[in-house]
Amino acid sequence: MAMVPWDLIFISPGGFMIYELSVVTKPELGAEAHAQIAEIVKDTLKGFEGELLIADDWGRLLLAQPYANGSKHGHFHYFMYKSNTQANTELTRRFGINEGVMRSAMFNIGVDAAKDELVKNFKTPLSKAHRGSVLDNKTDDDDEAGFEDMEDDRRKFAKRKSCWFTAKKIKADWKDPQTWNWLVSEFGKISPARVSGISKKHQRFANTAIKQARNLGISSYLSNHTADRA
Repeated sequence: MAMVPWDLIFISPGGFMIYELSVVTKPELGAEAHAQIAEIVKDTLKGFEGELLIADDWGRLLLAQPYANGSKHGHFHYFMYKSNTQANTELTRRFGINEGVMRSAMFNIGVDAAKDELVKNFKTPLSKAHRGSVLDNKTDDDDEAGFEDMEDDRRKFAKRKSCWFTAKKIKADWKDPQTWNWLVSEFGKISPARVSGISKKHQRFANTAIKQARNLGISSYLSNHTADRA
């Protein structure tokens, strides 16, 4: 049964917004059943005059932490689309009654005007077709270039008590573990802003991204492990 974290769904009062949806299905399902997930999204959006922007099959991943039912693997599907809340309600209903779906979650990521930029900048280390991170080449594009590696970079920002996210002009993203896994200790504790040096605003963004990732099994509650190729 699909589990949608309603506390993590940002509801627009009306009109069209840009959303992302992650659906985790049982990995043992056949190719036809996996392909049907995308058809459900397309069919639902068509019925509510929505628009599918990205359909990305991440494939089988080893979960950072097993689900409550004991599952250690999941087949991840990602969608970015334009719709209204009525379409979201129907998607939630349809995936909620789909026995092949183990987990699903949707998030509001922007207004319609930001559609082209969101599509252009989409990438994640978990994807096959859009593999990458917002951190790619970041040290070459800012005034902090020249650090030996990203870990050194973050330590120096923490010492100065200045915000690494603000300097890099990025924010933590649940589907890009490289943006937040450095904040999670080996015991699963999230570093507070007084230790990491990041701003209160970006601490909130990071906390939300980590909680979203944990709900889907991309991050562990008990360690700093993240999901990976099975």
